[in-house]
Amino acid sequence: MRITRVVSATLLALGLAAGPAAADSTPSASPSEDSSAPTEAGTSFRTATEVDQGRTATASGSAGDYLYWSFPADAGQRPTVEAKVKLPQEHTGQTWQIDVYDGLRRRQACQYGAQTRTAAPGAASLELACVLRTVRAWSEPWANDPLPGTYYVRLTVVGLKTADLGLPVNAELRVDSKDMGGSAAVDGRLAEPLVPGVAVESEAEKDDASSSAVLSSIEPDDGWSSGWWSDRWVWTAVGGVLAALAGIGGYALTRGSGRPSRVPPTA
Repeated sequence: MRITRVVSATLLALGLAAGPAAADSTPSASPSEDSSAPTEAGTSFRTATEVDQGRTATASGSAGDYLYWSFPADAGQRPTVEAKVKLPQEHTGQTWQIDVYDGLRRRQACQYGAQTRTAAPGAASLELACVLRTVRAWSEPWANDPLPGTYYVRLTVVGLKTADLGLPVNAELRVDSKDMGGSAAVDGRLAEPLVPGVAVESEAEKDDASSSAVLSSIEPDDGWSSGWWSDRWVWTAVGGVLAALAGIGGYALTRGSGRPSRVPPTA
């Protein structure tokens, strides 16, 4: 019995000693999803940094710089652009603004959100937001409706005072979308999404040229849709079935059980 107790105590000590080692050997957590997100921003439309939806892009700059990003948006989506600006410890108060442009570089209005905000002197940061209108699969040429393709975000300070010019700032940008479903579906679709280089590539295909323009490399995860399918078809089919059932029920109620009792039988 004594030997058994000694062996048990020895095994317990070895187990306690091996516990930390086993914990230390546990593999570290995988990097976050945003580890591959861009860490810089462009300075114009042509140099805008591409960022996928659902990723948080970061950038460093100076007060007075123009920061540009681009992201894809497809038909039926309602994009939400959120930006956070980290300000230096000492500043006299800064007003920042985000503007969103579509593939034709038309400025798109925000449905709601704090598109422009002013930070009080000494404030550490401020947050901006812009919820766009639902992207349409097709629109009239004269309309300013958002269409499928590349969208550009410009973040900059407005009304900057001379004392704050050139102060270092850090910015974060994130774009998410809500799928609006068949309620936003329209008849018709674009031949191609509005992405950089698509017109030049089309001309090159017509001329059978060996070189073509490089299209924007970002697109929705499931590709560009803008097709004929939407959940509106489901509701249309359900409505048709209900209408047919209502017609059959109405006919059964109005038809009755057959010949009325007051009509004498035929000879």
